[in-house]
Amino acid sequence: MRKTFSVLSAALCLCLALPAAAQNIGILQSAETNNQGTVKLMVAPLMSFGSNDADDEFGIMARVGYGFTGRFDAEAKVGLSENGSFFGADGELWLLKDAGLDISLTGGLHWLFGDGESLDTMGFEITPLVSGHVTESLELFGALDVAFESVQDAPAGVDDSYTRVHLVPGIEYRLSDAADLVAEFGVGLNDNSSEYVSAGIAFYFR
Repeated sequence: MRKTFSVLSAALCLCLALPAAAQNIGILQSAETNNQGTVKLMVAPLMSFGSNDADDEFGIMARVGYGFTGRFDAEAKVGLSENGSFFGADGELWLLKDAGLDISLTGGLHWLFGDGESLDTMGFEITPLVSGHVTESLELFGALDVAFESVQDAPAGVDDSYTRVHLVPGIEYRLSDAADLVAEFGVGLNDNSSEYVSAGIAFYFR
C-alpha cells in the first residue's frame, strides 16, 4: 500500500511538473539557410501561455548560427526562463531552393534543466519548414515543430516521455542586408504543447 501511494504521489508531482518542462525556444527562421560563411546572431523574447493549469512563462532566447554550405547551416541555442535553462543545437538542410517556394528540414537535440519543481528533460526535435517571398523584403513561413521529450530521473512506474507538436506561422522582414525582423506564433496541437509568441532581430556577419 505504501509503495502504491509513493508511486501515485510521484506521478502527481510529475504531471504537475510536465507543463513547466514543456518550454520550447521557437523556430524564428524561414526555410532559407544562412549563406555560406555567414554568422547569425539572434536574441528574442518568448512568451509561453500556460496549458494544463500551468502559469504563463516569459523567457529570453539566443541563437548563434553558421552557414557551412549554400544549403546547410547549424545553430546553437540558449534560453533562460523562470522554470529552467534551455540548451540545444540543430542543423537545417535546404531541400527545395530557387523554385518560388522554399522547403527545408531541421533536426536537433535539446536539454531543459528545470528549476524548483520542474524536472530535467532531454529531447529530439524535427521541423519541416516552408516559406515564400510576398515582396522582396517580406517572407512568410510555416513550420510543423515536433519534439520527442524524455523526462530525466522519473520515478519508477511513471511515464517518462511525451511529445510536443506545434504549428508555427511567422514572418521574416528584411531590415537591411545585415538584419532581419522575425516574428511567429506557435499553436499547440496536443495537450503537452503550450501556445507561444516570439519576435526578435537576427544579425548577419559576413
